[in-house]
Amino acid sequence: MKKLLPILCLPLFVFAVYFDADPAVNPEVHHAPYAFTNVHVISMESEGVLENYTVITEEDRIVEVGPANEVEIPGDAHVIESEGKYLMPGLAEMHGHVPPTDPGPTAPSYFNDEYVEHTLFLYVSAGITTVRGMLGYPNQLELKDKVNNGELIGPNLYLAGPSFNGNTVSSPAEAKKRVRQQKEEGWDLLKVHPGLTRAEYDAMAETANEIGIHFGGHVPQDVGIVHAIEMGQLTMDHIDGYVAYLNSFEEQERGQKMAEVIQKTKDAGVWIVPTQALWETIIGAADYEAMKKYDELKYIPKAVRQNYFNFAENPGSSYSTGNPEAQAELRRKLLEEMSNAGVKILMGTDAPQLFSVPGFSIHRELPLMQEANMTNFEIIETGTKNVGEYFADWDDFGVVAEGQRADLILLNDNPLEDLSAIQDHSGVMVQGKWYTREMIDNKLAEIEKYYAE
Repeated sequence: MKKLLPILCLPLFVFAVYFDADPAVNPEVHHAPYAFTNVHVISMESEGVLENYTVITEEDRIVEVGPANEVEIPGDAHVIESEGKYLMPGLAEMHGHVPPTDPGPTAPSYFNDEYVEHTLFLYVSAGITTVRGMLGYPNQLELKDKVNNGELIGPNLYLAGPSFNGNTVSSPAEAKKRVRQQKEEGWDLLKVHPGLTRAEYDAMAETANEIGIHFGGHVPQDVGIVHAIEMGQLTMDHIDGYVAYLNSFEEQERGQKMAEVIQKTKDAGVWIVPTQALWETIIGAADYEAMKKYDELKYIPKAVRQNYFNFAENPGSSYSTGNPEAQAELRRKLLEEMSNAGVKILMGTDAPQLFSVPGFSIHRELPLMQEANMTNFEIIETGTKNVGEYFADWDDFGVVAEGQRADLILLNDNPLEDLSAIQDHSGVMVQGKWYTREMIDNKLAEIEKYYAE
């Protein structure tokens, strides 16, 4: 019998807000050139700070980076005086979700025609300049063009197609057909959800490898983490495949088995997207009383907020196995050992989901990465330089250097010393379009007002 897709594998798309400004005519987002002057640059090419630099952007590219006294500022540049501030690459949400553009007649009442663009704005407001959308819907590919041409404010989008799971695939032949179809439609990658049989998964993987499209996401139970690695799955999201594998061994064996599977992961060039914060919520290990007080919950509908609270009263899911705290510690240990071993890690939170508001959820993830004994530089690297490496075949971005895409965050303090500095920014640049802190705060105030009424 086919396994039904667990409901918690599906994103809770909940954002609907009102904007009265047209970003296409907003003077704060004109395309350039821009000059960040006298700024401290955290390039992420190497650890450290380049003090008192000037960075010039034109259109969607960084065109010059150098000491302030050596860089000539173009006469028509929009100068952003940045003395004492820190310029870093924009961050990425590598397991995010973008709502369907056509939710259908059965969608909840708080869904409307505008909620897609507002979700995209929430990502940008927190400095998320790239989103790897991990569940595609019909017509969603059009969003890329709308963001790129300035019709919508949003991050750079790389989108997985509709997922491969026990409800959408019923045979190996259907899996093969679905891979080719999604490649032809122009999706950037394939999304794997639970429920596939091993034969269906292998048919998908073999076809994807043959025609050249990546696949990532969950590890179906019938497949297992070792086989998924061997079949070329590029990203393992949530670490649940590793947890299931290690739980199949006695405790005294787990250390050796963990080391072996981590080495296999590294050797295969597999990327890990941990999503630690959400998974602590899902398995029942989170501090729900603290989460109910998250300030960012004011940006979601009251009905959705209540759904979150209802879950907090009776937490747990099909991913809950044994003691929640012990499972959370196993996840923490896995991430620590993966980082120590040099496994490639990507920043991601699976927003929007339980208590994970787009953009803001990154800041709930960072402390859990610190608990895995990752340094601040290593953590920031998972959302910048590593992302650029992952997407190297698509574009050049992820560091502050000439020729890179102009995705930037201007911070008031140094995040290498304190990661919370990322929340205190003076503005965000996406593809060379500049959004000031004032503009962002005004939009967020509109969202808060909308949901307070």
